[in-house]
Amino acid sequence: MLKRFSISLEEKLLAEFDRFIALRTYSNRSEAIRDLIRKGFVQEAWEADKEVAGVITLVYDHHRYQLQEKITELQHELHHHIISSMHVHMDHDNCLEVIVVRGKARKVQNLAEQLIALRGVKDGHLSMSSTGDHLR
Repeated sequence: MLKRFSISLEEKLLAEFDRFIALRTYSNRSEAIRDLIRKGFVQEAWEADKEVAGVITLVYDHHRYQLQEKITELQHELHHHIISSMHVHMDHDNCLEVIVVRGKARKVQNLAEQLIALRGVKDGHLSMSSTGDHLR
């Protein structure tokens, strides 16, 4: 069931919000506000160390001695947090690893930090998301 409410914004803030909506191709302000509220709830879940989901993305040097083994070893050690992973050969020297994870926020964040900190990882990122349980 939908409920209506109104909010008051300064003219400049509303103009910036409308620009934000247009850039992200939201169909209306309500959709954008719902999305921002959900993002706040996702952030809150991560800060409260709740059950979360996320994606760890790594770009690394394929030729770095034992790096692939270390990445695999960490995933095996924390296998209960790994839902799936995908390995892509970007070119002769670089690989992309995408790891879908789930678990308590601190454990997932710690896993991401360990992987990103490995010598030979050129870029790493944790995209934080939700299990969806508390989002409507």
